Amino acid sequence: MPILKIYHEKQTKQLCALHALNNLFQEHIYRKEELDNICTNLSPNVWINPHRSLLGLGNYDINVIMTALELKNCEAFWFDKRKDPSGIDLDSIVGFILNIPSDYKIGTITLPLRKRHWIAVRRIGQHYYNLDSKLRQPELLGTDSDVLQFLREQLGEKEQQHELFLVSYRNDCTGPSQRCMEESHDINKTTGST
Repeated sequence: MPILKIYHEKQTKQLCALHALNNLFQEHIYRKEELDNICTNLSPNVWINPHRSLLGLGNYDINVIMTALELKNCEAFWFDKRKDPSGIDLDSIVGFILNIPSDYKIGTITLPLRKRHWIAVRRIGQHYYNLDSKLRQPELLGTDSDVLQFLREQLGEKEQQHELFLVSYRNDCTGPSQRCMEESHDINKTTGST
C-alpha cells in the first residue's frame, strides 16, 4: 500500500484562511499577497478593508475565501446546521471549510475576546482528514461515517457557533439537488462574512 503524501500548512500569524485554502487543494496555491489583492478588489478605495484584519495580518472573511475558491472553479455553500450532515452528497464535495471560534491569547493570558478560525477537511485517498493548521500534523478522521460524525460534533454545540461550508467544483452540483445535498435537505449559498 503506497504511503499518502498529505500537504499540511501550519498556522502563521492570522493566516488560517490561507492555510485552509491551500490544505483543501493539497498544494501551495495561494499566498498572502493574492488574498490581500482579493480584499482590495472586494472593497476598492477604502482606507480600512472590512475583509481582513485592521493590521493586515490576515483574519480573512468568508468573502475572500469564496472569491479564492471561485478563481479555482469552485464554490462554497453554507450548510444549515439545523440539518443532519448525513444529507450531504459526499461524492460531490471537494471538501469542507469550517469556521470555529477561537480564543485570543497573549502569551499564556486568554483575553475575553473571540476570533474566528478556518479549518479545511477533505478526503485524501479513502479517508478524511482534519487539516487544521493549528494541528502539528493532519488528523485522520476516517471513513464517510466518521467524517459525518465529526461534522455532527462540530455543529452540535450551539454555544460554539461553528459554521460549515461545503466546497464543490462548479459543475459538480448541477443535478437535481443542485447543491450537493440529497433532496430532503437544503443549503443556501452565502455571501456574508462570519
